[in-house]
Amino acid sequence: MSKLMPRQPVPDLEVPLVGGGWWRLAEQAPENFTLICFYRGLHCPVCKSYVKELDRQVGDFGQRGVGVVAISSDTAERAGQTVADWKLEQLPVGYGLALDTARAWGLYVSSSRGKTSLGIVEPERFSEPGVFMVRPDRTLYMASVNTMPFARTHFSEILGAIDFILKNDYPARGEA
Repeated sequence: MSKLMPRQPVPDLEVPLVGGGWWRLAEQAPENFTLICFYRGLHCPVCKSYVKELDRQVGDFGQRGVGVVAISSDTAERAGQTVADWKLEQLPVGYGLALDTARAWGLYVSSSRGKTSLGIVEPERFSEPGVFMVRPDRTLYMASVNTMPFARTHFSEILGAIDFILKNDYPARGEA
């Protein structure tokens, strides 16, 4: 597993999107940041509420010059079911994240423990969650990585932080 450093370039990232096309970090051109939300997948009840929260706030991020995407290691079929079942309306959803790429981003990888409380079987292996904010020059600004589905930073807190960051030209921290 890699350790990404603030103010340093992040790894390349490209995934197919539910509904067609590809999402490529190299093609993103936000005014301020790209927010990448890696989630565990269709099987995760915590991800369901978390990703739905992000879907509701896509416009709030856009008003701050922040592009967003949610990505999992799920298959195309499972990712499509995620969008449909979770009623995601605004959020671009990528799928097929290779576990080597997940590890390059510093994400943890877990093995299946069978069915979750949603009654959906976990994939054999999948990445655990993480949220990253990347500057337009593709350097890391912020990372929050979890080893399990619980205790994540809420997107309303991230929006408040972005307001502070932009108002105060606050630099990325943790680079030393």
